[in-house]
Amino acid sequence: MLRKKKIGFIGGGNMAEAIVKGLLAGGIPPGNITVAEPLEQRKSYLSESYGVSTTGDNSSAVASNDIVILAVKPQVCLEALQALSNKSSREKLFISIMAGVPTKTIEAELSAEARVIRVMPNTPALVLEAAAAISPGTRATPDDVACALEIFGQLGTACSVPEKLMDAVTGLSGSGPAYVFAFIEALSDAGVKNGLPRDVATRLAAQTVFGSAKMLLETGEHAAVLREKVTSPGGTTIAGMHVLEKEGFHGTVMTAVDAATSRSAELGKG
Repeated sequence: MLRKKKIGFIGGGNMAEAIVKGLLAGGIPPGNITVAEPLEQRKSYLSESYGVSTTGDNSSAVASNDIVILAVKPQVCLEALQALSNKSSREKLFISIMAGVPTKTIEAELSAEARVIRVMPNTPALVLEAAAAISPGTRATPDDVACALEIFGQLGTACSVPEKLMDAVTGLSGSGPAYVFAFIEALSDAGVKNGLPRDVATRLAAQTVFGSAKMLLETGEHAAVLREKVTSPGGTTIAGMHVLEKEGFHGTVMTAVDAATSRSAELGKG
């Protein structure tokens, strides 16, 4: 579906770069990709690194492409959308990765016929291991949803959710990498406390998290079942798990996601 499409980006930051990498890895020709970016140094970098076309004109990145990915900061979204309103049409699909900006806002600023999909990827997109959720706007078609899933599937994994659940997605997978990095840091610190060199402790901690996640995804088993398989009677793991549960590990993680979800909802209203 994608290989015949021309794709434009409004904004050429890190997340846009990650999407470009995913598209190229998925077989999209560089000549089918255009990135609109105001900074000359960034334009040169993207062009030289990936062979894509670059421009300083947002309007041209919309006019010549079938799919337009809105990758600017949410603080400047209204300014960017208003400048594009006369270039939007029902023939073009707009995909937004602007955090906290609802599809109704984008639709209202573009045109009465704009087809819009909102996406919440997370930072592991930079290494093509993202978790992304997409939500269609009122005029997006099933083909549009499939197209967005195909694009963000190139960056890791992608799923479709109702837009009312986007704050929960933000609280879980959007903010989730920070929780995981904090956990890895804590594991590494514990290893150092018990005598391991820092580089060894960090490498073991990171690989343990990576391998455990891969095992869960590939086996399809529930996390509790896999945890039980590691936890032998009277062993070391149950001793450690007892402390985690005593200190409220499970509940603390859930409360953190709740807090991030609530904050996402607050920011969306502001």
